Formats: sequence, C-alpha cells, structure tokens
Amino acid sequence: MSANSAEPVRSVNVVLVKAGRTKIRYAAELLSDDGARIAVRAPWAGAGVRDFGFVRFESGDVFTEYYWRERWYAVKEVRDATGALKGWYCDVTRPATLTGAELVVEDLDLDLWRSADGTDVRRLDEDEFEESGLARRDPAAAAAAAAALDELEALARADGGLESLLA
Repeated sequence: MSANSAEPVRSVNVVLVKAGRTKIRYAAELLSDDGARIAVRAPWAGAGVRDFGFVRFESGDVFTEYYWRERWYAVKEVRDATGALKGWYCDVTRPATLTGAELVVEDLDLDLWRSADGTDVRRLDEDEFEESGLARRDPAAAAAAAAALDELEALARADGGLESLLA
C-alpha cells in the first residue's frame, strides 16, 4: 500500500451484553481507536421503529458511537437519514473491550437522553437498574454506574458538555 492510499475501512462487531446474555450484535465501521476511546458508526440496528415518546429511532438513522476503555458509559450521537441531529443517547456500561474485531459492552440498565437542542435531558431506566440487583451483587459496580449517570447528566446540561467528550 502506498503512502497516498487510504486505509481500508475496518469493520467491527458491536456486542451489547445485558444480564450475562447478548442483547444485540451488529456490524459497525471503526472510525477511530486512540487506546482510550473507540468510535464506530452504524445504521440503526434495531428491528423496525423504536418510539420512546421523546425520540424515534428508525430505518435510515445513523449512530456514531463512542466507547471508553476506562469510563463507565457510551455516548451515541443519533442522526436521521438526512443527517439532521436528533440528539445523544447515552448508555451506562462497564468499560468497553475491543478484542480483534469484537467490541463488547455490558449494559448496566441506566440511560440518558439529550435532545439536539438541549431542552430535553432525561434519565432513563432507573427502575430497571434497581430491579437488576446490581447494588446487592456488585456494590462497587453499582456505585460506578450511578456516578457515571450523574456525570453524563451534568455534561448533558452544560453548554457543549457531551460534545466535548466527542471532539
């Protein structure tokens, strides 16, 4: 390959694990990996439309997803088929691992949404987190997860907060 050739597009399989089982697996384009943060891009991988009431994920949506090896969350920038920003969906997770072409992330049930204009910031699934029993089984992980959600909310409410993580 000559010095002027573009690097080949590298694909990874994102594997989201929840309660010890694979919740979803999908192919994504690896955009970058600086050793601390991994960025991938993928079309909406869900089946059909997922309407949360405050946002709809649907065919044509594109997710640019950011995962960290040392942080307890993932941030997903969501754009519609025209490229218009819908907002950011954040998952509280254990730190991500990338082995070969497999990016594995363990979902810890807590989520956060921030709309594109910043007027809607909402914590999600706190009831599922309580019901998961993580606080009883692994108090340190539960504390890290709760702290991650607090950090994400503070960033989401600050001017340029989430965006600063992605720059």
